[in-house]
Amino acid sequence: MSRLSLSQFRRLIEAELPLCRTFGITVEAIGLGRARLSLAGGEGAERPGGTMAGSLLFALADVTLYAVTLSLVGRVPLAVTTNMSINFLRKPGLGAVVAEGRVLKAGKRLVVGEVSLFGEDAPKELLAHATGTYSIPPPKARGR
Repeated sequence: MSRLSLSQFRRLIEAELPLCRTFGITVEAIGLGRARLSLAGGEGAERPGGTMAGSLLFALADVTLYAVTLSLVGRVPLAVTTNMSINFLRKPGLGAVVAEGRVLKAGKRLVVGEVSLFGEDAPKELLAHATGTYSIPPPKARGR
């Protein structure tokens, strides 16, 4: 069972990550070591060439990995990205994008995970793949 429920994570990002509201990022599911988020897309997401801006896909991947991390460690707002890499594999349209994240390895201080991004209209075609690492502060630094 996840250390953070779907409603708890939704409240957390609503309060502490306004970029999710700005970009249209929503949380669809969260489970132990897994998360599924989506990005609405649309005209505001467009970049030259009629495609979705890669920076939005990167933000979606990062927030998805944050959800994966907190599903393991609970509400630790000071958990931060220490590394993130993304490979853009296909030109995305302007429609919704779905991100599916999962943990690869979790230790006391680091969580390594991956995120696969798909167009909602083509769920079998990988648009981008990201890997990243989150640092978990020690309990003393969290006030525990």
